[in-house]
Amino acid sequence: MLVGLQASGKSTFYAHCLADRYALVSKDLFPRGARNKQRRQLRLVEECLAAGRPVAVDNTNPSPREWEPLLELARAHGATVTAYWFPPDVAGALRRNAARQGRERVPDVGVLDTLRRLRRPSPADGFDEVREVRFDGRGGFDVRA
Repeated sequence: MLVGLQASGKSTFYAHCLADRYALVSKDLFPRGARNKQRRQLRLVEECLAAGRPVAVDNTNPSPREWEPLLELARAHGATVTAYWFPPDVAGALRRNAARQGRERVPDVGVLDTLRRLRRPSPADGFDEVREVRFDGRGGFDVRA
């Protein structure tokens, strides 16, 4: 599960580091007007887990409100859950977000609302492991346990 602000590098991290091993579920891939995105996300995650496929959930996932249903689903299927935590860099996220085009760009107020709700995940929340992810300054990522 990827946890961080919009434009924090989560989708790029998935593409560079996880795409070869994990199926992707992201609300960003749903049609803009899609109803019940949370229910749809849970259904897709469950389909992957039931088929024995590892899955990455690429959304902001800012708090236990978003984590808990996913953690329950994973536990029901005997899956382990790693949180990839992208510590907030508000200025950087706003700058990267401003460079986005069309639907990909989120209003700044949306980024700031996510920041208000954003909480660092921990094993006490039910994660098996939490890894911190930062840009490495060379176009890649530095991942630490």
